[in-house]
Amino acid sequence: MVEIIVSVVIEVAKCLAPSIERQFSYVRDYTRNFKNLNNQVEKLEGEIVSMENVVNDAERKGEEIEQNVQNWLASANKATVEGKKFVGDEATENKHSFKGCCPNLKMRRRLSKEAVRQLDAIVKLREDGRFERISHSIIPEDTLLMSNKGCEDFESRMSTLNDILGALRNPDINMLGICGMGGIGKTMLAKEVARKAKNDKLFDLVVFSEVSQSPDIRKIQGEIADKLGLTFQKRILVILDNIWEYLDLQVVGIPHGDGDKGCKVLLTARSLEVLSRKMDSQQNFVVGALAEEEAWSLFKKMAGDYVEGSELKCVARDVAKECAGLPVSIVAVARALRSASIFKWKDSLKQLRRPSSTNFKHIQPAAYKAIEL
Repeated sequence: MVEIIVSVVIEVAKCLAPSIERQFSYVRDYTRNFKNLNNQVEKLEGEIVSMENVVNDAERKGEEIEQNVQNWLASANKATVEGKKFVGDEATENKHSFKGCCPNLKMRRRLSKEAVRQLDAIVKLREDGRFERISHSIIPEDTLLMSNKGCEDFESRMSTLNDILGALRNPDINMLGICGMGGIGKTMLAKEVARKAKNDKLFDLVVFSEVSQSPDIRKIQGEIADKLGLTFQKRILVILDNIWEYLDLQVVGIPHGDGDKGCKVLLTARSLEVLSRKMDSQQNFVVGALAEEEAWSLFKKMAGDYVEGSELKCVARDVAKECAGLPVSIVAVARALRSASIFKWKDSLKQLRRPSSTNFKHIQPAAYKAIEL
């Protein structure tokens, strides 16, 4: 009965004017418009889920999402919420669009017209959602690859540095380690290896992550994934700094083994046993204390040339010796005493010469004494 009435009205409208016919077509296509709207809402929902998966993957890699993609997701989500609510409310509204045996044509036209408006908007959103680029990298140039001449100032470190670079060039070695006491300069050496290896084009990508005594596996996984996410088939050097115990490389996402010849791993640790036995490092390099003149050179650089003055030179030399050739101690003490009076220097020397009560393994007492200053 409803369809017959509507058809008659439509035929009459056609004879009047196209604009009137279009208005009545909303009534004629009422059911079809709502069905099409519901279908488009469901399709848009699926495309939103797919886009959100791509966005989440990009964010895990440390990339920034393009603003137009963010705007599209916001608009698309809003459109689906409105569309689902409108379709859901239609059944209720439809019940009130009849009075007696005749439909409320005005109500049906209004609802159908709104359905078409939302339908057109969603179709356009789906067309606009075909992006050439979803995200872009925001990872700045790694600070560890920036110029750092700390190792180049010391002959002993340069020798070890060149040996490590030579080992990295060896196709039969994919894991090697740097070993030495805390404060000896393992991290500085590892960063210099990274810089040189990158500059010499030994690797396409260098990844650096600190492990620490209580490793945060998720943090390490994130740092590794950020850099390795889109770099398959490249030559990669992964540096894991400050290893204390066995670390499962597969768990943290490092491609390693006979099937991953393009990836090499450089570890630093205080314990040679951790490197050779627990991590199966193929070649290890032990880093010792700086030679006396190397230590003095670093000390002067940090404290200032005024330590060469006749009144201060002797006590400054003695203070530098008490740092035991540990770069971390030398830097800490020299900076603490920079521009200090002769009395402060002498008092600090007394403190450094006191017996240490520390029993920490793999850390020289000089490192703790330096911190106390």
